[in-house]
Amino acid sequence: QLPLVESGGGLVKPGESLRLSCVASGFTLEGYNIGWFRQAPGKEREGVSCLSSSGDYTEYADSVKGRFTISRDNAKNTMYLQMDSLQPEDTATYYCATDYRPYPPICTMLPRYDFYGQGTQVTVSS
Repeated sequence: QLPLVESGGGLVKPGESLRLSCVASGFTLEGYNIGWFRQAPGKEREGVSCLSSSGDYTEYADSVKGRFTISRDNAKNTMYLQMDSLQPEDTATYYCATDYRPYPPICTMLPRYDFYGQGTQVTVSS
């Protein structure tokens, strides 16, 4: 059983929205920072957003600020990435990630996480 499984990707038109989900299995999200990464063909994986284990510290890539929102529901062991006003340049495979960091209450968008999901494809095209 994979520890992280993403869902919610798909094909949308510019300006539309998608909500990605990532369910953790075999462990609880308590004490874990969470992050979302993406990788487009021919490009390096980049950090999109992160949320601290405390739930009160977030970071966003400049390219998605004001359009994407990261959240978590520890009771459901699930993390989310709400993506609004999607643009063609958002097309990529999106990965969720977790890293056990109960303290300090910060997170990073560097790819230094313990677990990654298998990815879900997001395609934005008219």
